[in-house]
Amino acid sequence: MTTIAFIGLGNMGSGMAANLVKAGHAVRAFDLSEAALARAVADGATAAKSVAEAVAGADAVVTMLPAGKHVRAVYEAEVFGAARSDAILIDCSTIDVGSARAVAEQAAARGLAFVDAPVSGGVAAAAGGTLTFMVGGPAEAFARAEPILARMGKAVIHAGAAGSGQAAKICNNMLLGASMVATAETFVLAQKLGLDPQTFFDIASKASGQCWSMTSYCPVPGPVPTAPSNRDYEGGFAAALMLKDLKLALEAASGVDASVPMGAQAEALYQAFGNLGGAGKDFSAIIKLLDGSWRA
Repeated sequence: MTTIAFIGLGNMGSGMAANLVKAGHAVRAFDLSEAALARAVADGATAAKSVAEAVAGADAVVTMLPAGKHVRAVYEAEVFGAARSDAILIDCSTIDVGSARAVAEQAAARGLAFVDAPVSGGVAAAAGGTLTFMVGGPAEAFARAEPILARMGKAVIHAGAAGSGQAAKICNNMLLGASMVATAETFVLAQKLGLDPQTFFDIASKASGQCWSMTSYCPVPGPVPTAPSNRDYEGGFAAALMLKDLKLALEAASGVDASVPMGAQAEALYQAFGNLGGAGKDFSAIIKLLDGSWRA
């Protein structure tokens, strides 16, 4: 039985850890939140009193943390000192590329195997074990991480060297954020021109304008019953998290002198939405800012 330390049991991490337990792994869990830790124990994990206690003797370490500064701090202060020399270290957080590469370099200097493996799919996919993992790191480290990640997702893809997983994640989410804005403003325009939303969906979803933001996550209630738009934009992927990813993308673009005008406009709109109290709503609720109906 593989022993896995799981650090970070938020909305995403809790479902991921539970799926590792279901797969037969012995999961040692740690989170600063007692409620999150209790939930993990209820799902079959063993509670640890610290990161170091969870990591000590584990075959693998999985971290799911809020930002680069947290990942750096946890690995530098606790994981590196407690991890077995043959453990595989897997960071599933969405962070800046620079931090991911810095932690990878520190791991390599200590002879430890490390991959950055951010996820796509949201809370429902985390709970359902259908996430997509974009993995950066050496081929040998990827080969060791892949069987563990496969227990939590439907697709595990090696993106390249250290930091490539993060690069793929922020590029994907910049595309998602910009396409959602375009989808939302298009539906607003269609309605103002007198088109019925369902009729427009039926046309555009089968025409050249179709995209994931429309066909799987339509921002207008009705056409896609499972979309958050049918639940007053609750659940799903929070606008605050989309804004975080867009900021990471713009930071990365600045570092390599890439022109991203659509990404920058999407970031500005999500920033405005957050400033008006929309941060906790699903990111498809940006349509309410665009049609003027948003009320916090």
